[in-house]
Amino acid sequence: MQFIIETSARHVHVTQETLEKLFGKGAELTCKKELSQPGQFASNQKVDIVSFKKNRLTGELEETRIKGVSILGPVRKEDQVEISLTDARSLGVNAPVRESGDVKGSAPCKLVGPAGEVELSEGVIAAKRHIHMTPEDAKAFGVENGEIVNVKVLNETGRAVIFGDTVIRVSPKYALAMHIDTDEANAGALSGVVYGEIVK
Repeated sequence: MQFIIETSARHVHVTQETLEKLFGKGAELTCKKELSQPGQFASNQKVDIVSFKKNRLTGELEETRIKGVSILGPVRKEDQVEISLTDARSLGVNAPVRESGDVKGSAPCKLVGPAGEVELSEGVIAAKRHIHMTPEDAKAFGVENGEIVNVKVLNETGRAVIFGDTVIRVSPKYALAMHIDTDEANAGALSGVVYGEIVK
């Protein structure tokens, strides 16, 4: 039994309050592209992620910035910035590997939009790799919500890989798909349409 593996690039989730601070009063997210998970979309709105990193030579803090990061919609109850660990090193932030939504005590940053900026005291994470499943999918695969599994990537790139520590996330609102970040995709030289299977 196989499922598609999708690469999730860096992105931001925001509350309505944060959205209006970044883009102006009454701002709304507009859809650029529908995503595989029902109701989720990449918006036309983008922001810069800003932090500070110590210069190795001078010891002084210097601003770091990743420009033009997409906001995913719809708006959420909490702000969240999902980046790769490579991005985290570039920014100089200590982003923990967490499931989406688990932001307590995570890294801070600043978001900068065309109408303003917002300081986040927490919210920056590297997303834990996961598989979205419906309850019917989970039954078919013989797994449960929160279970940790290994996933063999089915490709012929010469960089065969098995991803451990992959969490199962079950909801009737989901569509069957595994999500990894760009670091993980690069490790397996993954591109195009890629499938995986759970291995014991």
